[in-house]
Amino acid sequence: MAPSLLDERVFPTQSGDIHYWVSQLPDGSLPWLVLLPGLTADHRLFDKQVEHFAGKANVLVWDAPSHGASRPFALTWSMDDLVRWLHEILEHEGIERPVLVGQSMGGYTAQAYIDRYPGNAAGFASIDSAPLKRGYYSGWELAALRHTKLMFLSIPWNTLVRLGSNGNAASQYGRDLMKAMMLDYRKREYCELSAHGFRVLADAVEAERPYEIDCPVRLICGEKDKAGSARRYNREWERREGKPVHWIANAAHNSNCDQPDAVNEILEGLLP
Repeated sequence: MAPSLLDERVFPTQSGDIHYWVSQLPDGSLPWLVLLPGLTADHRLFDKQVEHFAGKANVLVWDAPSHGASRPFALTWSMDDLVRWLHEILEHEGIERPVLVGQSMGGYTAQAYIDRYPGNAAGFASIDSAPLKRGYYSGWELAALRHTKLMFLSIPWNTLVRLGSNGNAASQYGRDLMKAMMLDYRKREYCELSAHGFRVLADAVEAERPYEIDCPVRLICGEKDKAGSARRYNREWERREGKPVHWIANAAHNSNCDQPDAVNEILEGLLP
């Protein structure tokens, strides 16, 4: 990430420090984009968006707790914790009415944020994520989310890195970036973080909150996304709620890395 674009800052909590990056000289006339990376990814996931929106929007991107620079951090956080800390960071920075852009797990965090703080978001972009409403999930899908740790641990680390990088991205840039982010973890740390994140997701779904989205929405999904059932969830999201999905050609689960120009154009249309 170009150091001239964003400043790194630290938000302390009792469980650890959260590192985030924010526009050095925010322009009060420009909207805010808050970029929320997915599970095990860090702020680098959005480098292409940070570069593109320089001068078009103010930007904040974080390393979620237990991710990237936000370590060590106790693996005891819930979705409510993520949302509360995010809200406190935005308040600390004086950020009002942001457009929330969440990739995968970041999209779930954004939905939970909108549920807890209605009226606060000016827009929401879901990138290769899925709805949080309970009605979209079967019982066996939620049970499976709670039992992933042993599966991850059983896979050799080199194989897991190859599967993670090739499975989440279709472009060489996206694969190299995902590999670099994965290799910042030790194997057990990565597996424990992944398993905790999936349990947190299951808990959030089973909370059966309304998760109504009260702001303009863009649903974005890579045509080659093979992560879980992302494509199926997005098709159902569109069918049930009438929100059209923007399908990104030649893109997998990290579509904002695989095809940044296409995704950035969609995000521009969401800016107030």
